[in-house]
Amino acid sequence: MTETSEKYLVALFQSVSHVIKAERILKEAQVPHKVIPVPRKISSDCGVCIRFLPEHLQLIENTLTEKCETFSIQSL
Repeated sequence: MTETSEKYLVALFQSVSHVIKAERILKEAQVPHKVIPVPRKISSDCGVCIRFLPEHLQLIENTLTEKCETFSIQSL
């Protein structure tokens, strides 16, 4: 069985250190997520991103806004 990537969104950051900071914040808040390599079809300055389910979008935004450097959300 394979994973359907269209079921996910990703948060993209400008550096690995920003991803690490965001991951720490999300872990502390117990927000479900996973750090993955940035898919080839998505261009980014950083090699990793945070993947999450669409139903967690508002939670991710609320948790990271004003606590983390600028990020953008894209669908896979």
